Amino acid sequence: MLSSLQPLLYVQISPEQLCARNAKTGQSVCEPAEIAMTTQAKPVIRAIGSAARLAVAELGVTLIKPFAHPRSLVSDFIAGEQLLKEVIRRLYGKSIFAFAPMIILHLMGDPEGGFTPVEIRAFREMALASGATQVTLWQGRSLTDDEIRSRQFPAGGKILL
Repeated sequence: MLSSLQPLLYVQISPEQLCARNAKTGQSVCEPAEIAMTTQAKPVIRAIGSAARLAVAELGVTLIKPFAHPRSLVSDFIAGEQLLKEVIRRLYGKSIFAFAPMIILHLMGDPEGGFTPVEIRAFREMALASGATQVTLWQGRSLTDDEIRSRQFPAGGKILL
């Protein structure tokens, strides 16, 4: 019964873009996979997505692409975690009465040799830090809202976790 109130989020992660969609409501957020953070001892987020490029004009702010590395989909764990948190927050807000979401992370791409156990764990940890109660990692074609809601994943792809 409570699962009917729990958000079911589908998040597609690629080096260029981070898109999140609530499979129950259809509401979505899509941003370039970029984050502007200060370079202080304790980094502070200045902007994400399309606004991040403008924010780097400030002194002491750097642009980070946390999912763009030639050998791995994770190039900066902390920045990736913060970017994912912010996109999810934008999707369903910061209500104190909100239920923690179930998240399906769709890792875009097909790296040679597949995703490593380290990458899989990193993405799981990012989703859990974003407030997820349950995380599924998917690799394959894009999923429809019906497939997400029913948890019936198509052949030709694979569940990584």
